[in-house]
Amino acid sequence: QVQLVESGGGLVQTGGSLRFSCLASGRTLTYYTMSWFRQAPGKEREFVATISWNNSSTNYADSVKGRFTISRDNAKNAVDLQMNSLKPEDTAVYYCNARGPAASYWGQGAQVTVSS
Repeated sequence: QVQLVESGGGLVQTGGSLRFSCLASGRTLTYYTMSWFRQAPGKEREFVATISWNNSSTNYADSVKGRFTISRDNAKNAVDLQMNSLKPEDTAVYYCNARGPAASYWGQGAQVTVSS
C-alpha cells in the first residue's frame, strides 16, 4: 500500500513563498507521474502541476505558471512544489498525487493560506 504524506503548508502573506514536500512510502514511485492538485473552499479539486517519471517534462496550470516549480527526487521517493509570489487565490488544500499504470494514490492534503 502506497502512502503519500505532504508537509510544508502553512500561513503566508501575499507575495511570500512556501515549499511543499511529498514523501512516498510503501512502494518505489520511480515510474509514476507525480502531480500536485489543490482544492479551495467551495470549489472542485484542480490540477496545479505535474512532472514525468524521469524529470524530462513538467506542466503547470496557467494560474501558477512562472510562480510554482515542481521537482522530484526519485532516490528519496519524494516530490516538491516550490511556490513563490503567492496570492490569496492560492489559498487551498494541496494534494500530492502519484499516478501509475494501474493505480493512483493521493496524500491527505495540507493547507496553504495566503493572507492579503
